[in-house]
Amino acid sequence: MNRQTFGYVLFVVFLAAIPMLGIYPIFAMKIMCYALFACAFNLLLGFTGLLSFGHAAFLGSAAYASGHAIKVWGLSTELGILYGVAIAGALGVVMGALAIRRSGIYFAMITMALSQMVYFYFLQAKFTGGEDGLQGVPRGTLFGMIDLKNDLNLYYLVMAIFILGYFIIWRTVHSPFGQVLKAIRENEPRAISLGYDVERFKLLAFVLSALLAGLAGSTKMLIFVSATLSDATWQMSGLVILMTLIGGMGTLVGPVIGAFIVVLLENKVGDFGAALAKLTGVEWFQRLGESVTIVIGLIFVICVLSFRRGLVGEFNAWIEKRKAPATTVT
Repeated sequence: MNRQTFGYVLFVVFLAAIPMLGIYPIFAMKIMCYALFACAFNLLLGFTGLLSFGHAAFLGSAAYASGHAIKVWGLSTELGILYGVAIAGALGVVMGALAIRRSGIYFAMITMALSQMVYFYFLQAKFTGGEDGLQGVPRGTLFGMIDLKNDLNLYYLVMAIFILGYFIIWRTVHSPFGQVLKAIRENEPRAISLGYDVERFKLLAFVLSALLAGLAGSTKMLIFVSATLSDATWQMSGLVILMTLIGGMGTLVGPVIGAFIVVLLENKVGDFGAALAKLTGVEWFQRLGESVTIVIGLIFVICVLSFRRGLVGEFNAWIEKRKAPATTVT
């Protein structure tokens, strides 16, 4: 067993032990949902080189679709999740087919515009509940046997979904398909000259990323038994970009760490302000309340400027630099 495999096994054991460590299961499940969302986005940006500003559309559409299917149509939980993922995938096909015709900033703006159209549809549609959102979605049972109203049962389902999604991304990146995606990221004209149908590969990567983002959205809906407009806003698209950049774009573990940092700071805003006040002696931080996110944003800016490859990317670069002297050519 190599170090990477051992690290993954250790991480899975840690995830399985979280409920026994006294950590609030809902908090841990939220981190896993956002981590899967960030990993799905990173597959598109970090490994294909496509910057999407509209990934919240897939998160939100899957959440609304799954919630409506379970609450109104009476579908089972597993079928409701699959339905939400399918809707996100179908939306990914439409958005991807339109967006991949352009590149760079034009691609990003097209995805953002399409995402905003989806957002305004959710705002006005009756089945979404408008600004109130879709509330009171029953968790139901898994395969008619496991009661998901129990947070512990739900936790292990979310854990299994996260591991499955992460494995799909890992397998994709380490497959010949993933190597072509990296080639497109590094030098698209060369990939075209080698005979690859670049647009087809981009569309496949976009749809796969949308499917996994939808899986994260359906799971998030199940955790909080609701789907709201905040899942489909452009701010959510910006948040997933932030997670990826902080953790390390183009790395497999980076988005997971980035999601953990962002969710931790989001949920511990009050404690963070108190800690700043204690460390600096400036009581102004204590009175910031929710506005302490301004300080958090400043920290993020400093982090992005100081660690351009993200936390994991910089760490990997440091490891490679330390190994470099030992690999001298004789």
